[in-house]
Amino acid sequence: MTATTTAAHLDPTRRHDFVLLFDVTDGNPNGDPDAGNLPRIDPETMQGLVTDVAIKRKVRDWIDLARGHEDRFKIYVQNQGIALNDQHQRAYTSLGIKSTGSKQKREDVDQTRQWMCENFYDIRAFGAVMTTNVNAGQVRGPIQLTFARSINPVMPLDISITRVAVTKPEDAKIVSTEGDESTGKTTEMGRKALIPYGLYRTYGFFVPSFAQKTGFDSDDLALFWQALVMMWDIDRSASRGLSACRGLYVFSHESALGNAPAHKLLERVSIECDPAVEAPRGFSDYRVQIDEMDLPDGITVTRLTEG
Repeated sequence: MTATTTAAHLDPTRRHDFVLLFDVTDGNPNGDPDAGNLPRIDPETMQGLVTDVAIKRKVRDWIDLARGHEDRFKIYVQNQGIALNDQHQRAYTSLGIKSTGSKQKREDVDQTRQWMCENFYDIRAFGAVMTTNVNAGQVRGPIQLTFARSINPVMPLDISITRVAVTKPEDAKIVSTEGDESTGKTTEMGRKALIPYGLYRTYGFFVPSFAQKTGFDSDDLALFWQALVMMWDIDRSASRGLSACRGLYVFSHESALGNAPAHKLLERVSIECDPAVEAPRGFSDYRVQIDEMDLPDGITVTRLTEG
């Protein structure tokens, strides 16, 4: 019999803290609806921001394309077209339990919550509040992400564009004014929001005690790391610009409770811009280093991708 050893970063019984780097060129990484969909920024520092929700959306979409045809890897929070109560009702129907809304028996809620964890990847990973009209309980997920923040200030641009087409047929009709005829509209104006370039950093955390409760296993964890690296390539659009993962560094603890404070490990990933560069316009303007000297006992660093 041959013994097998699980790689540290794939072990769901360990705590993991990680740093994700990604960049955006001539695109809008995360529009702010309160600011006319301009890229989100910190108004005091002018650093760009990307919400954790936006990053999780990319993970969900990639998992759905890669493994969504499998029962265990369905996605609970869909982009559109599927109501959450309908997702909860699937659990009740599958288990043969009658749904009575908010007055549901505790044992019924426990069963449906377990069914939802077993069948929906994003519930196992990120958790969910499912205490709506069709009550399937609450789940606290093992993976949590912070907002992403750009290393340098970014410059949000709001650029005017024209479209060689009109929306309404009447706008294109010939009009007559005092006997003179002229054509109707031939173009329409629009706007596009973007930043020329931004390198963003976000932090993430994996708590094994929550993973045990949701059933999040090593296969799920391997899929999550893969999604963080690959998901940018299935999220292409004219407004996104060119986005790519530029680094994924995982600090794995031997202990489920952790062998060192997370912030001290995450600070070991340093990112410096070339002092000769006034306005960064590419990843080559930066230098990323990881301090692996004198790591605390029980800590393993895994570089899943770089550059």
